[in-house]
Amino acid sequence: MNLTIITKKVLQLVDEVSNFITEELKNFDTKKIEVKGINDFVSYVDKTAEKMIVKGLIKIIPESGFIAEENTSTKIGKTYNWIVDPLDGTTNFIHGVPCFCISIALKRDDTIIIGVVKEINKNESFYSYEGAPAYLNGDIINVTKTINLKDSLLATGFPYYDFEKLDEYMELFKHFMKSTHGVRRLGSAAADLAYVACGRFDAFYEYSLKPWDVAAGAFIVQQAGGKISDFKGGDNWLFGQEMVACNSKMYDEFMESIKLHFN
Repeated sequence: MNLTIITKKVLQLVDEVSNFITEELKNFDTKKIEVKGINDFVSYVDKTAEKMIVKGLIKIIPESGFIAEENTSTKIGKTYNWIVDPLDGTTNFIHGVPCFCISIALKRDDTIIIGVVKEINKNESFYSYEGAPAYLNGDIINVTKTINLKDSLLATGFPYYDFEKLDEYMELFKHFMKSTHGVRRLGSAAADLAYVACGRFDAFYEYSLKPWDVAAGAFIVQQAGGKISDFKGGDNWLFGQEMVACNSKMYDEFMESIKLHFN
C-alpha cells in the first residue's frame, strides 16, 4: 500500500468537499439545522459532506470501513478504517464564524497511519502519513521549541454538554490564564491540533472529545514532533474523550498543571 499516493488522493477529495462546503456557506439556511443533543448541531451540509467523503474514500480503499460522526456509513473494515469528521466546528459554520475543518484519519488495526485536516477558510491542508514528516500545503511543519509554560500560547475547547467537571476545568483555565501568554478557543479541535503541529500554539487540552474530532490532528502533531496523551499521561486519548497535545520540551511542566488542577 503506497501511503503517499493514498494521501494525495485524500487531499484531492478533501479539496472537492471543501469547495462544496464553501459554496453552501454563501446561502446557508439556518432553518435546516438539526439538534442532536444539548448544543450539538448538525445540518444537511455535514451529512452531504460526509456522504461525499465516504463515497470517495471507498474508491481509494474499497475494503475499508468507517468511524464517522454522522453515521452515513456503519461499515467496519477488517484492517483499515477511516475516522471522519466532515465539518469540525459546525457551530462556527452555522453562525458564520470562520474556523471549521474537514478531518480524516486512516487507522490500520489500532494504529493511525494517515491524517488530513483541511481548515476551509484559510485554505490550509495539514497532513502526514506513516514514515513522513508533517506538512502544511506542501511545506514541512514542526511543533514549537518553547521550554517554559510562561512563554507559551495555549488552545482549549469548552464542553457544551458534559458539565460535571466544569468547576475543576475552570480552575485549570484560570491557572493557565495567569501562567501563560494566553488561552485561545477556536471552536474546532481539529484546527487546534493542526495549529499545535505547525507551531501557532504550544499546546492544546480538552475533554469530552470524540475520536473523529482528534484522530487526524493528533497524528499530525505526533509526526510534527509533538506529544499526545490523555490527562493522566497515558495513551487512552483516541477513545478516552480527553487529550493533551504539546511540544516535547514543555510537556512535563504542562502535565504537572493538568494533574494538579484537573485530575
